[in-house]
Amino acid sequence: MFLNRIVVVAAKRYMSEANATIFALSSAYGKCGVSVIRVSGPHTREALRAIVGNKNDFKARVAYLRALYRPETTEMLDKGLVLWFPGPSSYTGEDCCEFQVHGSTAVIAALLENLGKLPGLRPAVPGEFTRRAFINNKLDLTEVDGLADLIHAETEAQRKQALLQSSGSLSRLYGNWRKVLIRCAAHLEAYIDFAEDENIEDDVITNLTNDLKAVREQISDHVNDQRRGEILRDGVRTVIAGAPNVGKSSFLNLVCQREVSIVTEIAGTTRDIIELTHNFGGYPVRFTDTAGLRLTTQDQVELEGIKRAKKCIQQADLILFLLDAWELNKYQVYTKQILDDYLKKHYQNLDLHESMLLAPRRVQFIANKADLLNPEELQIMKKIPELICISCKGDGEVKEFLNAFENLLKELCGTPLAEAPRLSHVRYRQLLEQCVQHITLFLTNYSPEIYKDMAISAQKLRQAIRCIEIIIGHVSTDNILDVVFKDFCIGK
Repeated sequence: MFLNRIVVVAAKRYMSEANATIFALSSAYGKCGVSVIRVSGPHTREALRAIVGNKNDFKARVAYLRALYRPETTEMLDKGLVLWFPGPSSYTGEDCCEFQVHGSTAVIAALLENLGKLPGLRPAVPGEFTRRAFINNKLDLTEVDGLADLIHAETEAQRKQALLQSSGSLSRLYGNWRKVLIRCAAHLEAYIDFAEDENIEDDVITNLTNDLKAVREQISDHVNDQRRGEILRDGVRTVIAGAPNVGKSSFLNLVCQREVSIVTEIAGTTRDIIELTHNFGGYPVRFTDTAGLRLTTQDQVELEGIKRAKKCIQQADLILFLLDAWELNKYQVYTKQILDDYLKKHYQNLDLHESMLLAPRRVQFIANKADLLNPEELQIMKKIPELICISCKGDGEVKEFLNAFENLLKELCGTPLAEAPRLSHVRYRQLLEQCVQHITLFLTNYSPEIYKDMAISAQKLRQAIRCIEIIIGHVSTDNILDVVFKDFCIGK
């Protein structure tokens, strides 16, 4: 009995917290020209009148310049814009208002303090405004994730992808698949329950099987996108690798146009991993400068650096492998076959040749120090299609690499399009893969001869539907029944 009472009290407290009117600073912290403080919940109108004055009445979505006061003393706090958003036509779906005030820490602190003294109001916890928007069906989970990505976007391509997702591109795509799966499950259950009454068409199973095959193919194509959306969201993990003293650090400094790594004439200057995020043509690139890959060394620090470099290479989305153009010229590396033989000879003992050349990972080989070659030698080496010749001492040859690098980034990340939204989160990928598995199990095993109990088959479709509903945060058990009564005239 005592435990039950505790549960009831906790539940009431949770409901009270969830139904409270919340407020928070919605703009960035720190001194600025204008700061925005947002209020949302059932007591918003009372809070607005308490701060601005009871005589004021506001039209929805109209900005008013008003003085803001302390409710207790009517002392003026500031003068700013006030906006009123009655629910459900607001961001959260509840009554909302915004105070746009001068962005000093004193003004912000005073207004937040006085809002906190009003009955029924409390400070919002992180993400609570968006959580209420989700609860009130203003956003689904894919749109919420897209909004979070948009807030953290650092490049133009990231912004485009996040904006499309926050605007519902993935939501619409997944919602359409969900509708098809619900319809198929509803038709199957109707067939199970009513086929003997001859009120269900004989081709129901054939039609839903064809629909399921089409949806499975669409989901599989969406999942098998080479992780383009995830790579764009997280940044292209680009590792700069190669032997000591081939110019890796100089190359990083040149590409980023600033002194990131220490450069000396001493081989093996870089011992640890140096990481840098750079906006390259609108694409986010996470450069990693690594220790030189040496076949033999007794230096324990250098050995650890090589170990870390190899690990970075294994995890990279893109490898920029630098070679010494002068050394390649001495070995007369003038064809792709000779380049492969050279890499096998020099790097197979480091367990890198197979991971770079045979694994499904993109590698760009770069021959640095091209300024040491004469024009004829340089032209011969440029005939190797997999090799780009550059010189970190001049801009001319680097431009060729920059153009090739931008094309590589476009291939890796793709172009965000509303017509073909990209899968952007690992969670989506895992759940969609499970969805495909459930559909495949149904298509593989469903047969009246194999399954005497068709309800087992129907459960596979319910599980497929649930996978998509978990992604969008829309889990319901009544949808299938709704479709049954809509699509079938039972008992006619």
